[in-house]
Amino acid sequence: MTRLTFALAALAAAFVLVAGAAAGRGHGQLYRFSGEYLGAPNANTLAVQVESGNKPALRAMIGASQNEDFSVGSNTEVLIWAHGVPHVGTTASLQQGDYVTVSIRAARGSTLTMIGNTPAATVSDHAVPHASLPEWLFSGTVAGPQSGGRVALHVDSGNWKALEAMLGQPLDQSFAYDDGTIFLLWQGKVPSVIDASQLKSGDRITVRIRAARSASLTQVEATPAAHVGDHEPAPAAQE
Repeated sequence: MTRLTFALAALAAAFVLVAGAAAGRGHGQLYRFSGEYLGAPNANTLAVQVESGNKPALRAMIGASQNEDFSVGSNTEVLIWAHGVPHVGTTASLQQGDYVTVSIRAARGSTLTMIGNTPAATVSDHAVPHASLPEWLFSGTVAGPQSGGRVALHVDSGNWKALEAMLGQPLDQSFAYDDGTIFLLWQGKVPSVIDASQLKSGDRITVRIRAARSASLTQVEATPAAHVGDHEPAPAAQE
């Protein structure tokens, strides 16, 4: 990939993550809404005060109330995060005030009412509404198992801050991790904790780091990653 290609990718990432191309998997358009969980008006509905979302979701919300109801069904998967580790739960596990992300697949161009009436594919409970530092997200591939507190990543995508920092830099970069870094292997929509030594050659990895907005690439790479996701599913990246 040339520097020009990276520059173009960075510009596009102002609205869409390059990694979001993978989000096209599945049926229908992905609509993702994130915000504060307000409660359950009934057994099949979640109320959320929407604070962010992907572009299709926010477009559908134009002119609508910030507080919206979303449907859940028997096929909705609920992920509850505790101490940095997720586990499968139920809607009964959600606590009012938690920060949740509701992902829904519906026809492209659906109205907000149509989207809200479509049972969510996943509901992820993050518990903490906002991190104190912005997230730097780098995606790419690894050559095999990792060790020594560093993950060697061949970077090919990321969020806006990551791509901007990568302009003019080699695609092969090394990111720090420590005992507090959670390594997750995603099998479908369900993650399990793994060790860095269990990564395999060619695995697609997402490295998430919390660092100051003004940090340099060197400073970001020296900050231990919060999470490293192996085969992280598409809903983790915005379209």
